[in-house]
Amino acid sequence: MAVTSVERAARGQAKTDPAAVDYLAAVRDIAPALAAAAEEIDRRRELPEAIVEGLIERGLFRLLLPRSFGGAELLPAQYVPIIEQIAGIDASTAWCINQNSGCSMTAALLAAEIAREMFGEPHGILAWGPGPGEAQVIAGGYRVTASWSFASGSQHASWLGCHVPVIEADGQPRLRADGTPVVRTMLFPKSSTKFTDIWHTIGLRGTASNQYSVKDLFVPEAYSVDVLSRRDGTTREHGLLYRFSSLSLYAAGFAGVALGIGRAMLGHFIELARDKIPRGARNTMRNNNVIQAQVARSEARLSSARHWLLGSLDTITAAVAARGHITLDERMTIRLASTFAIHTSLEVVDVLYQAAGATAIFNENPFERRFRDIHSVAQQLQGRQQHFETVGQHLMGLEPDTSWL
Repeated sequence: MAVTSVERAARGQAKTDPAAVDYLAAVRDIAPALAAAAEEIDRRRELPEAIVEGLIERGLFRLLLPRSFGGAELLPAQYVPIIEQIAGIDASTAWCINQNSGCSMTAALLAAEIAREMFGEPHGILAWGPGPGEAQVIAGGYRVTASWSFASGSQHASWLGCHVPVIEADGQPRLRADGTPVVRTMLFPKSSTKFTDIWHTIGLRGTASNQYSVKDLFVPEAYSVDVLSRRDGTTREHGLLYRFSSLSLYAAGFAGVALGIGRAMLGHFIELARDKIPRGARNTMRNNNVIQAQVARSEARLSSARHWLLGSLDTITAAVAARGHITLDERMTIRLASTFAIHTSLEVVDVLYQAAGATAIFNENPFERRFRDIHSVAQQLQGRQQHFETVGQHLMGLEPDTSWL
């Protein structure tokens, strides 16, 4: 079988700029294998090796990696539709790719030799999650002890990270000028950690978001970065992408996951309504006026949320290119549009799940997994209702919590 240009480029068999590759075509190329593996992904609670290799071959873990290290360095509005399309096939895979991609933006903060060590090989993938811990200052770096969880994509990662407060040699926390603790992201080989299998969930089962821990692990100074530098655009890379924080890309990307789930649910429901005659009815569901209105409203909601998100990303990107930096207002817009897209997708899935009737509860039909996945997306940090409060505070002139912007 002939190898496609997308595959050649991703495998390094053609001298093609990764940024010029059609990644949506790459997703379409792997779609049949990914769809066939969906049940296995759910059952195993991780991505099968063959799927991971297929994603790596097509460059789909390197979408936000700097071009200087072989990445695509896609801009936000180019990136989100790729995540959305993958999520329409399998949400766990899309979630992992978005998480690992956001982590890969750290390459823009590291010394070039460290970044090449971590990301120079196709299997160079970074994952991390939240959790308590600390990094004690010692000669040449830090001694790190902590336990973290929700490490999505850690099953196929080669490097892990964590965000921990820095403790000085005298036992006192290192503070900034404003009195807040200094928090640094520590990076280390996956082989340095101990994993605990905790990921038994209703949805996003294939993300393998397990717990990992280290004890008295030495992390050299060069393998750590200030958490604030991940938010304020202070990077070694000059590309436009890195004027955005990884937090903004996480938000927009996970909104893409939700939109992909919602769009897939709507497509499956329209197909069901074409042929299903509910018990006691004379006609198929699509001839029901209520169903017709629900489908139309679902389309309007998904399309509106999607266009607002992608349109905002496009507009903000143009403004950042002209100005050189992103503003707080723009970061708030990304957060609001992303959170709105997640909750709008949740509402659409819930309406269609109920409308599908008993058909929706069977594993063999394409409804219950998407129902479970979207509810897991909305329960995660990126979908929490508090983001609406944060943006509302900002809009009304109050002092908001900007730690997740």
